Amino acid sequence: MTLQPLTPVNCASLLQPGCSLLQLDGEVLLFGQKGWPKRSCPTGVFGVRLKSGEMKLRAISFSNDSCYLPPLRCPAICRLDPYDGLPESYLIHGGRTPNNEISSSLYLLTMDSRGCNRKLTLCCKEKELVGEVPGARYGHTMSMVQSRGKTACVLFGGRSYMPAGERTTETWNSVVDCPPQVILFDLDFGCSSAHTLPDLCDGQSFHVALAREDCVYFIGGHSLTSDSRPPRLFRLHVELLQGSPLLSCETLDTGISISSAIITRTGPAHRYIILGGYKSDSQKRMECSTVILDEKGIRFEHLEPPNWIPDIIHSRTWFGGSAGDGSVLLGVPTEGRPSQQDIHYFYQVNFQTEGEGKEDEGTQACSQESTDYDDSTPLEDSEELYFGREPHELEDSDGEQDTYNEEDEEDESQTGYWIKCCLGCQLDPNTWEPYYSTELYRPAMIFCSRGEEGHWVHAQCMELSETLLLKLSQGRKKYFCQDHGGLPYQEMTPPRQIVPLKRTPMKVKDRKTPTIKISPAKKSFFRRLFGALPRDDPASTDRAPKGYPHESEGQEDSNNQDVPSQEMLFQEAF
Repeated sequence: MTLQPLTPVNCASLLQPGCSLLQLDGEVLLFGQKGWPKRSCPTGVFGVRLKSGEMKLRAISFSNDSCYLPPLRCPAICRLDPYDGLPESYLIHGGRTPNNEISSSLYLLTMDSRGCNRKLTLCCKEKELVGEVPGARYGHTMSMVQSRGKTACVLFGGRSYMPAGERTTETWNSVVDCPPQVILFDLDFGCSSAHTLPDLCDGQSFHVALAREDCVYFIGGHSLTSDSRPPRLFRLHVELLQGSPLLSCETLDTGISISSAIITRTGPAHRYIILGGYKSDSQKRMECSTVILDEKGIRFEHLEPPNWIPDIIHSRTWFGGSAGDGSVLLGVPTEGRPSQQDIHYFYQVNFQTEGEGKEDEGTQACSQESTDYDDSTPLEDSEELYFGREPHELEDSDGEQDTYNEEDEEDESQTGYWIKCCLGCQLDPNTWEPYYSTELYRPAMIFCSRGEEGHWVHAQCMELSETLLLKLSQGRKKYFCQDHGGLPYQEMTPPRQIVPLKRTPMKVKDRKTPTIKISPAKKSFFRRLFGALPRDDPASTDRAPKGYPHESEGQEDSNNQDVPSQEMLFQEAF
């Protein structure tokens, strides 16, 4: 048993209380980083490499058909061993996001492929449940049971926010224990059912759950109702019958008082080591215990703890996870030392013997390369697999070029997606979460055309609706933010408006003047005025006043001499 200090290489700020360590395809993975993922590792999942007293992280990529997996603290994680031709995988349910929102989603994480340089690619799928679906929670557990040739997942415990009808302004962020129900669901059809058992009367969270075949053991845990960690131990027996499952619970007397403990497996058998955790709010559990599950049940054995150093003994909190069989990664805060750049000290606790430790150390040293040493081909026969690389380039080919480095991160507060786009910008990269359906890892931005160069602004800060955002991104309209004009408008050349021509009707040359009916009094007036009758009087056609030409003669002379005819004089007078 050894306790070795670790030096994190530009990655200490990513590990936080509530993170999880997974072992997939012989590689240790970190899940649940602090804050939202950044550009260098958008998935938020890292490969952990422990070698020569150093801890390095390497970004892990997802396949193209994977769904988004947010960084979750204190989720329920269950390992699925290979069965029926399916690969090993992990189930992840619940947890808290960096915005302190509690998730209710269920994810399935599997290995997608290995590259030519043994680079790991994962695949994440979201599973949907039907029936009595478990609500959003954290600090709970999931375990797999096998009965009558069937498999099912058992979910129990956890905490969540108060129901919406009971939340007030003062208790808006208050959490309560989830109802003490056992949620049972299968992965093939996604059918979920809730079961209430009389022995499970109080809710509990941050407990330990160990499963063997058709039995699940719940150890310890913390109860918010009594604010205590009673030494509880329950054995849940599940029979997956043809119709509905049959569940029974039994209370055992050999429980221990513990919460937030670290569990590591020491081999293929059901033999585990419990390390860390708390006895009370102000007291850590410094003892170690070995837990053995067999046909007779469960039993605890005392295990000599490592020689704790003062930094670990005097720290108020600690956290960690299993870094492989018999290995634990432990983190304690650097309390009272503001000069320290890293916020946590990290240690590796190894419970294996010296011979096993050396063998495992050699395996971990080449964890980025091949882990199957017995079946591996000698280097001379497999150089073509590295596409012309020289043998001396493979001596230290441990993924150094892909190692995560915090110094490589761009200062996205000045450039990129996390700039302060306007005077009222409230976007925080550590608490941001997708707002629009088109967002995945980064906030949606839109270009403001103010000035010669313009600038980018966050669509959420401008309070743009998703419909308007899509419309602006697809069209040719220019946008001006609220600081430079407000609503979007079109700065294109307006379309030319064609004014219709006014068509003046042409005069008809031979159009006849309409006949006008004149009263006898007016006829007498025209006789005295012109000395002749108007045109409608037939008797006036042969008479004309002295000095005036005949009507026909006036029309002939009008073309040459412009002499007015009698009809023209009549129209002007009228």
